[in-house]
Amino acid sequence: MDLAGRKLGLLLSTGSQHPNLETAVGLSAAALDRGADVYLYLIDDGVTVVDDSRIQELAGRGAKLFICAYGCQKRGLPLSDRATPCGLVVLTDIINGTERFLSLN
Repeated sequence: MDLAGRKLGLLLSTGSQHPNLETAVGLSAAALDRGADVYLYLIDDGVTVVDDSRIQELAGRGAKLFICAYGCQKRGLPLSDRATPCGLVVLTDIINGTERFLSLN
């Protein structure tokens, strides 16, 4: 099924030790393979996976990566250009602007 022009939003709030990371990567890759636009928002412990090679590979394939600036601050992580730092307003925009939105908590 061709998903060109369709938008998938994903929220990941768990770290690398949780199976949700594999789920987020798999769903994102499958959506990108089919031509969908993917928006991945990292929040809470999810901010710790921004440097994971699988997440960065998704970005290289065109996924739009967003990271919760407050979550980084709480965990002492520096902001970088690996994902767009933002807040909950952007998350709301992703939720409202995508055909499907999945929250992996």
